[in-house]
Amino acid sequence: MIKSITNNADETLQLGKSLGSKLIAGDLVLLFGDLGAGKTCLTQGICLGAGLDKSTYIRSPTFTLINEYQGVVPIFHIDLYRLETEEEIMNLGLEEIIYSKAITIIEWPEKLISNKKPNEFMFGIEERIEIHISSKGENGREFTFSPVLLSSRKHPIFPLH
Repeated sequence: MIKSITNNADETLQLGKSLGSKLIAGDLVLLFGDLGAGKTCLTQGICLGAGLDKSTYIRSPTFTLINEYQGVVPIFHIDLYRLETEEEIMNLGLEEIIYSKAITIIEWPEKLISNKKPNEFMFGIEERIEIHISSKGENGREFTFSPVLLSSRKHPIFPLH
């Protein structure tokens, strides 16, 4: 587990770029945090760090649910905030995305925790990078990075700097 603190949106963007530059095809990033915690700002940095063109408009998929970006590696940005049931989540076709050769970033991943098995994520998700974001004052954010079962990676993700 690694912690990092940012003091403003620019630092959050830079932190995301640093992480994005170390991600590889097939990586799954789960972003936990309240509304306004900085999930989309971090995602913008991750996308830029992963090679997405700077002119690409990276927006929250709150209403579209899934945004796909074509970078060096495809990037899927998924927001589950508006979904209420496992059935709604199952109907999105996430399994294909999660197990593709893309970088997948999911906001509100706690919605993927199975009702039947509360210690497990749906779709058999095991290998992942969990990022928990909490506010520290008006503009500060604390990020806790937890790689889960990523022992098969050929190169390390951390440190971020």
